[in-house]
Amino acid sequence: MVTSLYGKPVAELLDIAFRQSPAKEALYDGTRRWTFADLHAEAENVAGGLVRLGIRPGDRVAVCLPGWYEFIVIVYAIAKVGAIIVPFNTRYREMEAEHILRDSGARAVFFPKEYDQVSQLDQLLSIRQRLPGLEFLIPVRFKHEGMTDYEALAEMGKGQTLPKPDVNVKDDVYALIYTSGTTGKPKGVMLTHHNLIQTSIKSVLAIKAGPSDVFLQASPFFHIMGLAAILRLVICQAKMVLLEYYKAERVLELIEREKITIHPGVPAMFALELNHPDFRNYDLSSLRVAIMAGAPCPVEIIRRVKAEMGCPVLVSYGMTETSPSLTITDFDDDDIIQSETVGRAMEGVELKVVDDNRKEVPRGQVGELAARTEGLMKGYYNLPHMTREVVDEEGWFYTGDLAVMDERGYVRIVGRKKDMIIRGGYNIYPREIEEIFYTHPAVMEAAIVGLPDSVLGEVSCAAIRLKPDMRATPDELKAFIADKIADYKRPDHIVIVDDMPKTASGKIMKHELKETILQKGQVALR
Repeated sequence: MVTSLYGKPVAELLDIAFRQSPAKEALYDGTRRWTFADLHAEAENVAGGLVRLGIRPGDRVAVCLPGWYEFIVIVYAIAKVGAIIVPFNTRYREMEAEHILRDSGARAVFFPKEYDQVSQLDQLLSIRQRLPGLEFLIPVRFKHEGMTDYEALAEMGKGQTLPKPDVNVKDDVYALIYTSGTTGKPKGVMLTHHNLIQTSIKSVLAIKAGPSDVFLQASPFFHIMGLAAILRLVICQAKMVLLEYYKAERVLELIEREKITIHPGVPAMFALELNHPDFRNYDLSSLRVAIMAGAPCPVEIIRRVKAEMGCPVLVSYGMTETSPSLTITDFDDDDIIQSETVGRAMEGVELKVVDDNRKEVPRGQVGELAARTEGLMKGYYNLPHMTREVVDEEGWFYTGDLAVMDERGYVRIVGRKKDMIIRGGYNIYPREIEEIFYTHPAVMEAAIVGLPDSVLGEVSCAAIRLKPDMRATPDELKAFIADKIADYKRPDHIVIVDDMPKTASGKIMKHELKETILQKGQVALR
């Protein structure tokens, strides 16, 4: 039973899977098949290599990799050393990556030479000149003079005796995951072994996953959902099929060939698959459940998944700060519940909806969603005052999402207090982008708003007010920001405005700005 894993540190998850199911296939990445024994052996070797480098319990080790098998190995290798993993996006530009590496105090980073048109090698060589504490750059799938690459690290770790770290499961941090916010630079969310494992176990139970299941992994590993997927795989000793780049046709092929049973994804993925011209030529009968999260789920997509893919749909909601899952729908819920709500609190999670004074409101009224869960972060790294802003003395975390809860406990998310935009499952935080536009010499004011999109759910639009007698075109502004921020954060649309609607205190009224842009038809929507 997976419940026997409560109270274990992350490293023991793979040890247990190895002992119980060594020959079982755990992973297929399109080129190679890995058993749990294979994963365990390589994780031991990489951990041994880290020890040889001098990585110790509590050290931070960053991982900037796509959805490669090495990421899974590294997750458990870091745990075996008792170190802390710091994953970050392969699309991050130098400024973004440097903030995370500097703030976390990472001693080492695993990285590809180039990915998503970003030269990680060039960026990290530049960053290391300013960060003497970043001692080890560890290339993955390439070699570079003067650096110990992944393969060499695993080789030098063979036969290394691994010290057994003394892990306090409830108190010791295993993951430091950076999440942006309206305050500007990303904050490091400290998640303990207990936070991550207990939430992953509850997720496994909710989706009724077991050793016979085959998970599709079409989303990146570097965010909380990716890390949760890696833990979930080993907890239920299932199999995972990796898809490095999302392509609807490739997904359909893999479902048929690998007999995938669990297909997680954002609604946009399912829309692309359902609308693929060859959709009906594929045998999808192995699918047991589709899990949707990360964006609002249109009722038509849910109905089509059930009817045309032939499997039930579960909708989930959570946040990095809560490890992540807070709610999920049930297998028996109807299409309306699954499209208009994010389900009810998962086992062990308490929810309430509160007003601006954090007093609970009656069911059916709009307010801010608050949660109390064993998955709640230890806090924001080196930001105790920011932690206190969102977590009260009784352990309630205030999500910043506006919601309504009905009498049965179903939660409907109706808005976001902090204006976050969700573009195809990726979170975009306007303040971070606005601050970059403000460094342009011609920009007087900048405001980022979300606009509806039939494929991605939302896209971002930058409204720019220029300084008197200054000129800049939308194309020039797009070029200005292109190399300063990850591509998915770049505004999909830029409009030049003469004025911004404001409150009496001078705050830009983004809702009114958005309505004006839509009413005037200033951008072409799809």
